[in-house]
Amino acid sequence: MCGINGQINDQGLIDPAVFNAKRDTLSHRGPDDASSWFSEDGRIALGFRRLSFLDLSVAGRQPMCNEESDIWLVFNGEIYNYLELREELRQLGHRFSSQTDAEVVLHGYEEWGHGVLSRLKGMFAFGIWDQKRKNLFLARDRFGIKPLYYGQLEGSFQFASEIKAMLHGEPRRPALNRHAIGDYLSYRYIPSPDTIWENIHKLPPGHFLHLHMGENGSAEKRVAQYWRPQLGYQRIPVESAIEQVHSLLSQSVETHLRSDVPIGAFLSGGYDSSALVDYMTRQGCRPNTFSIGFEAWPQSEHLYAEMVARHLQVPHFSAIATKGELDLLDKLVYHYDEPIADISIIPTYMVSKLAAAHNKAVFSGEGADEIFGGYWWQKDIARYSRFSAINDGLLHRLMRRPSFFLEKYAEAMAMGRMNSANLRDYLHADTWEFINPQSEWFYNRHFRPFERPLKAFQYLDICTFMGELVLTKMDRASMAHSLEVRVPFLDHELVEFMLSLDQKVYFRPEETKFLLYANIRHSLPEAILQRPKQGFVGPDTYYMDIPWYAGQLQNGALIQQNILSREGLQKMINEQDHWRLWKFTVLEKWVRRWHE
Repeated sequence: MCGINGQINDQGLIDPAVFNAKRDTLSHRGPDDASSWFSEDGRIALGFRRLSFLDLSVAGRQPMCNEESDIWLVFNGEIYNYLELREELRQLGHRFSSQTDAEVVLHGYEEWGHGVLSRLKGMFAFGIWDQKRKNLFLARDRFGIKPLYYGQLEGSFQFASEIKAMLHGEPRRPALNRHAIGDYLSYRYIPSPDTIWENIHKLPPGHFLHLHMGENGSAEKRVAQYWRPQLGYQRIPVESAIEQVHSLLSQSVETHLRSDVPIGAFLSGGYDSSALVDYMTRQGCRPNTFSIGFEAWPQSEHLYAEMVARHLQVPHFSAIATKGELDLLDKLVYHYDEPIADISIIPTYMVSKLAAAHNKAVFSGEGADEIFGGYWWQKDIARYSRFSAINDGLLHRLMRRPSFFLEKYAEAMAMGRMNSANLRDYLHADTWEFINPQSEWFYNRHFRPFERPLKAFQYLDICTFMGELVLTKMDRASMAHSLEVRVPFLDHELVEFMLSLDQKVYFRPEETKFLLYANIRHSLPEAILQRPKQGFVGPDTYYMDIPWYAGQLQNGALIQQNILSREGLQKMINEQDHWRLWKFTVLEKWVRRWHE
């Protein structure tokens, strides 16, 4: 896992000292090594910060080039089928000078061009400069596990793993994207391709960017989607589905364990992480496991995690969170670059710090809820589906309308959504004038008139919430501590298989994540299997310190910059509306750190 950045100047030379300083803002993503490449004309640069897992020698150093030195690569991520691709490329005549997966991507691009993307299994974000064709090729993995940003800044096109690398050393910051504030307050994050800054964009999951540099400094840019979730309605025997999940998950765990350093695991005591540790032990691995608990709470997850660790006979390490961790928010807004109002960023940051003291990489259970049907809103929509099966009339037609999903899905995502009906109550009039509080364009972009409402929610979870919030949260919290997180449930073949099934095969409201449960029911303690789903945030009001929030916001930057109104703040305090106070407090901290 690494940090990457790149720059192409419209005119003039790149200052190596400034560019390397940009690169080194990503040192937490890659503390093991740093290197840059500059083109002969001095107008193009690629930067790399390394966190080593495969081929720890200097042969794995990036930026990396082909034999002719006319194609250069910076790569962040892991390609889990790199051994198979390496052999295929070797038979096609390619020669390798390292044992890294990055070199496989480089030669794969030489051989197949953009087609290399469909062959890659893993998590990745990379940039390739093709000197002969004068092309820059950027790509991001199917689900958005690894981040990639790009934009036009002060006469140069730039890209980076994190926005801070693009902003560093610039004479002026871009303008604040006030439309994005409405999106953030509605959904707890800012949907791609937008960011909190004008002219800086996220490359969406499953997309690539092609930039051709023409004569006289002209540039032609194209962003395209190379992978989209495909939904099916197969009704295969349940026993066959269980066996196929077992086979695909076993293969995924086996390939995700490929590394020259030991792999640990986050362990919460729930289905997802417990299943991964179980499958790791089936591969002969005894990983270190890590959990976070909450003081004075009998349902604290670390108690269940310790139970699983004892049962599977693996080492376990835990730490206890306190309410004092709210003070971590200043560090978090630095690492996240954009406001994200998911309060579990605090324990996620803490468990990453704990794990990084023992391992360089860990498994985590992200993706299981999305593909196996583990969220409460999926159960709710299944109940709607039962009604529509009884009355195949008005209700069924209603459920297939985009507006139905926008309302229900946004309600699930926002935990106190601020929509066009109530956002005006909290914002200063100057900000209200510039934002788009509806934000429906985002979900309309992904909406399809599905035959099965539950499939629509599954699709939206994968296209929006998972990549934009869940995986971003995990990446920034872990990389803040130079820790790589691998997510075996997001092997694309496993995901595609689950998406191909009719909901009657994989979803049972009375049995959470049925197809996963069927594969672990004989391996884990009954107390774990019967546990209700629990979020990674502690007790409901654990971090809900309203006086602390009020102290952050009163006379703060949001009020001074005419974003939050004083009347809106007082309304939230009077109503003890801790979720909205949390959203505005995160935004307040972000503005102080990045925009004042």
